Amino acid sequence: MSDVNRKWLYLIVLSIIWGTSYILIKKGLEGFSAIQLGAVRIVLASFFLFLIGFRSLRGISKKQWKWVAVSGMVGSLLPIFLYAFAQTEIDSGIASILNSLVPLFTILVGALAFKISFTKSQFLGVSVGLVGASILIFLGVDLNPDQNYWYASLVVVATVCYAFNANIIKDKLQEVSPLAIAVGNFACILPAGIVMLVFSGVFSQNVVQGPHFLSSLGYLVALCIMGTCVAKVMFNKLIHISSPVFSVSVTYLIPIVGVLWGLVDGEKFSLLQLLAAAVILLGVYLVNSRKGQQQA
Repeated sequence: MSDVNRKWLYLIVLSIIWGTSYILIKKGLEGFSAIQLGAVRIVLASFFLFLIGFRSLRGISKKQWKWVAVSGMVGSLLPIFLYAFAQTEIDSGIASILNSLVPLFTILVGALAFKISFTKSQFLGVSVGLVGASILIFLGVDLNPDQNYWYASLVVVATVCYAFNANIIKDKLQEVSPLAIAVGNFACILPAGIVMLVFSGVFSQNVVQGPHFLSSLGYLVALCIMGTCVAKVMFNKLIHISSPVFSVSVTYLIPIVGVLWGLVDGEKFSLLQLLAAAVILLGVYLVNSRKGQQQA
């Protein structure tokens, strides 16, 4: 399979996996607090990644480890907790919608911090996608007036983190294998995850004997295997065979999957939001058109 076809396959699969992650976080929060969920997720994901790729760490040089550590911090540690806290107050569908800000921030971070050029078509594409995401957000506010949308700012911070991570991988870790980056990321953040796990009270009787403990743990296992381990490696590979902007354009498709799962779980969604989702897809097309890829 050519890189062109492979990158589109990765984009679609990642949108399904990560679009499903938000409902899994929501279900995980039924049995765990935000800190407990984040800590359990880091420890479980580290365990699974070490099982399949511990030897890949040999491919990381001493010079590259500092960037792997930074990537682990901004691409995994911070977003894991930011999304967990955000979803204690906002719907999973809204969280997935806000994730659409990543491509815009990726272009801005790439231009300002990494001096990566972008085309007018790419900027137009992310702008159109951002408009579609904004419409979805405002419609969501009207449909859910009881939710605290200040917590949505946590998701915005997480999208900035993802933007930095995409550019770091492309600019500083291009020669490191996707699996090694993923395993290295969690090797760096595992100590913090263990400390938080020990002091989070996750082993207390109230949590372990809670009515949602086993089901929430099951959702977290699924989230770690697919949403963290498999998707992390796949996303790193996608960055290697494409551009940072193309890679993060997966965030335009994630809201569609996330909102659909929200509907299944009883969250509100209107026909106008469906039209806004179509605008997001237009943004994906513009970002990844041939003209838009000329300088990617």
